[in-house]
Amino acid sequence: MTVPTCPDALWLNVSPSFERFDQKLLGCLTRHVEVAHWAYRQTPDEPSSLDIAVTLLHDYLKGHNRPVHLMGHGLGGLVGLLYTRQNPHRVKSLTLLSVGVNPMVDWQAHYYAQLEQLPCKRRQVLTQMVFSLFGHQSRPLLRGWINLLEQDLLHSVSPHSLLKRASLCPGSVAVPLLVCGGEADSIVDPTQIQGWQPWLKGSDRIASFPGRHFFHAVHPHPVASQILSFWGTTENLLVAPQSLRTVP
Repeated sequence: MTVPTCPDALWLNVSPSFERFDQKLLGCLTRHVEVAHWAYRQTPDEPSSLDIAVTLLHDYLKGHNRPVHLMGHGLGGLVGLLYTRQNPHRVKSLTLLSVGVNPMVDWQAHYYAQLEQLPCKRRQVLTQMVFSLFGHQSRPLLRGWINLLEQDLLHSVSPHSLLKRASLCPGSVAVPLLVCGGEADSIVDPTQIQGWQPWLKGSDRIASFPGRHFFHAVHPHPVASQILSFWGTTENLLVAPQSLRTVP
C-alpha cells in the first residue's frame, strides 16, 4: 500500500475550549501552505495523560511519507515538543507559541498555585485568571470567560491539579525550533520565552509579539509572517530524514 502524502504543516490542539483562538492564524497560513489540524479530545473516563496524546499523534504521523512542520500553542505546543524529542526524524521543524523554557508552565499551573495559596473562593481565582489571560473584561462578559476556563479545566490534558504541579526539564530539540511569545503574557512571561536562549541552535529563533497569552489570535498576520519566514530559512538546513518506510 502506498503511504499517503501529508500536509506541509500540522497544527496541534489538545484544549478544545481554546480552539477558537487558533482559527485566524491558521487562515493566514493556509493561504500559502497546506496546513492540517490535529486534535486530541479525551473522554470523561480517560485519565488526563500527555503520553496518550503523544502516542496518538505518532499513530497519525507514522502513516505519512515525509516529515512535517509541527506547530502548537500552549499544551498543543507541549505535545509537539514531547513528540519531537522522541521522533525527530518525523518532524521538519517545531514552532512553539506560549511555551516557555519550563514547558509545562501553563495557565492551569498558575490557577492551582493561586487556589492553594490564596484565601479566595474558586470563582475569584478564575476571575483573576480571566484578567491575566484576556485583560480587563466587562461584567456582562465575565461569566462567559469563566465558563470557558472551567471547560478547559474539565477537558484539556493539562498535567496539573490541586494535588500536584508537573514539571519538565528544559532542553532543546534536534530539529529547527521557533519559539514565539506575547510581550504582555503573564502566564508564560517573556523571561520564560527568553530562557530558551541557551538551548538554541544556529537555525533556531525566538520571536516576540504584542499581546497576552493568546497573542496569535490578536495578531495573526505578523505571527504567520514570522512562521512562514522561519520555514523558508529551514528548507536548506534540514538533513533528509532517516527510517521513514512504507507501511505494508
